[in-house]
Amino acid sequence: MSRLVDRFGRTGFAAITSLIWALPMAAWAGSADLSPVDRTATPTIALAIGAVMLVVWLALVASLGRFQVSARPRRFDIGQMSPSEKRWTLGCAAFATGLIAWLNAAATVDWGPLGSAIGAGEVGPILLAIGLAVFALAMIAGIVLTWRQETEAFRRRLST
Repeated sequence: MSRLVDRFGRTGFAAITSLIWALPMAAWAGSADLSPVDRTATPTIALAIGAVMLVVWLALVASLGRFQVSARPRRFDIGQMSPSEKRWTLGCAAFATGLIAWLNAAATVDWGPLGSAIGAGEVGPILLAIGLAVFALAMIAGIVLTWRQETEAFRRRLST
């Protein structure tokens, strides 16, 4: 554990390990959407797992202060980041959140009626499908652009 904290820094370690509760919570959100329809999903199980893992993660984050980290530049250490890096990282996180939301919505929707309406040549559903595709492409392009800019800002910080 000490090596992981030293490698990623306290901020990076906290961000990476937050997946232990974020993924079960996303599963809960998806199954909560489906549960009233098909009665097979059990959202309480995913919610309970996510809540337990949130407590575990909070204990991990609370214990980060006792681990020593070497003094060296780290990419995702908020205390070391330049204002430019912080802005581009926040932008990248926003685009990634938008893509995750799109994927979560896409996974919990019955696409049958939309496909039938598109097959029938209805204009509204076709425009909706185009809008959804444009949104997904915009999120992916935003992630790529902001990641590149954040990488460049990190390199500038290292060179100074």
